[in-house]
Amino acid sequence: MKRPKIIDIRATTVAVPLEAPIRTANGAHWGKFVRTIVEVETDTGVIGLGEMGGGGESSEAAFQGLKSYLVGHDPFELEALWFKICNPTASLYNNRTQLHAAIEFACLDIIGKTLDVPVYDLIGGKLRDEVGFASYLFFRYNDKDHGGEVRTADQLLAEANRLKDKCGFTAHKLKAGVFPPDYELELYRALANEFPGDSLRYDPNAALSVEESIRFGHAIEDLRNDYFEDPTWGMNGMRRVREQVRIPMATNTVVVNFEQLSSNILNPAVDVILLDTTFWGGIRQCVKAAHVCDTFQLGIAVHSSGELGIQLATMLHLGAALPSLSFTADAHYHHLMDDVIKGGLMKYKNGKIKVPTGPGLGVELDRAKLEKYAAYYKEVGGYPYDRDPGRKDWFALVPNTRWANPAVSVEDDGK
Repeated sequence: MKRPKIIDIRATTVAVPLEAPIRTANGAHWGKFVRTIVEVETDTGVIGLGEMGGGGESSEAAFQGLKSYLVGHDPFELEALWFKICNPTASLYNNRTQLHAAIEFACLDIIGKTLDVPVYDLIGGKLRDEVGFASYLFFRYNDKDHGGEVRTADQLLAEANRLKDKCGFTAHKLKAGVFPPDYELELYRALANEFPGDSLRYDPNAALSVEESIRFGHAIEDLRNDYFEDPTWGMNGMRRVREQVRIPMATNTVVVNFEQLSSNILNPAVDVILLDTTFWGGIRQCVKAAHVCDTFQLGIAVHSSGELGIQLATMLHLGAALPSLSFTADAHYHHLMDDVIKGGLMKYKNGKIKVPTGPGLGVELDRAKLEKYAAYYKEVGGYPYDRDPGRKDWFALVPNTRWANPAVSVEDDGK
C-alpha cells in the first residue's frame, strides 16, 4: 500500500438556511449556519473531508496558511499533525485548535478510505449502530416561509411536540438564558409536565450568576434532569453551584482541554463533560478525554457546536465508539433546511441517527450543493454570532441582567 501524502488543502465557506433565526444567551444564529468545508487532497487521489464553524474568508485564509505546514505530510501521522499545528507553546498566540480539528477529520477520512474501513474502526470499533439525540429546543424568531416563532409556553410546547413527532426524541434540551430566569423556569417546568417520561436538560449558556444558578437549580431539582449545563461562567462558579444543587453539572465551556480536565478532577466542579469534536480539536482528542473521564467516573456526552453533515458524521463515529456514552447527544442538525452531503439531510428515527458505515467518515460532498451554498454565502455574507437581530445595540453581559422581553416578538427594528 502506498502511503498518501498531502498535496493540497481547499477551504470553501457556505451558508445553509435554518428553519428560523435561533436565539441564545449570547446572541443568535441569524437564519443560517455559516460553515467552512475543508478538502484535503493527497497524491494517491484520495480526498478527505473536514468542517469548521463560521469564519468566512478569514477561515479560508487560515487554512491556506497551514498549507506550508502540511503539504507532504502523511495523513496517518496524526500525533505529528497535532504538534505541527497545535504545539502548546508555539501556538500560544495563534490558537489553531479548531483548524486542527477540521484537518484531523479529513485525515481520518483519508485513512479510512485508504484502508477501506469506517472511522469508528480507527478509534476502537463500533459499539452501537446508531446514536441517540436530544431535541435541542431554541427560542427563535418567526420565519414566515419555514419556521414559526418560539417565545411563549404554548409555542415552545408546540415545537417540542412537532420535533418529537417528527424525530422521536425522548430527551429535550432547552437552550436558554434569553429571557428572565423566572420566565424560563415556568417554561422549563411546562416542558417537563408535557413529557413526564422524557429527560430534560437546561442550558442558559453561563448567563446566570452563581446565586441565580443555585436558586434556579433548587427550583428544578424535582424534575427528570439529565444535567444542569453551564448555568454560570467559570470553573469556580460551577463548583459553587455544584456544592449547593443536587443535579449533575455539565459543561462544554470550562472543560475543553486536558489542563482544565485535570483541574476538574483534582477539584471537581463538573460531573458530565460534553465532548465537542471541534472545541477539543478533533475526534481523537475526544476519545482520549473520554478515557480519562472513564478512569475517574465522570459522565460524558457528545456536544454540538452547530454542524452540517460532515461534522455530524464525526459526532456519530465518536458516539459509536465510546463505551460509557449514557446520555443522548446534542445536535443543531434538525434546525437545518438542507445539507452539503450527498443524499441530503441524515434522517432521525426514534430519536436516533444511524452511524455511517462507508469508508472514512462515510459521507460524500454534493458538489452542486457545495457550489449553491458557497454562492449563497457570497450573496448574504456572515453574521455576528454575539448579536441579536431583534435587539438593536444589545450585547450580553456575564452574568447577564439584560434579558429579552418575553411579552414582545421583536424589541426594535434591528431584525
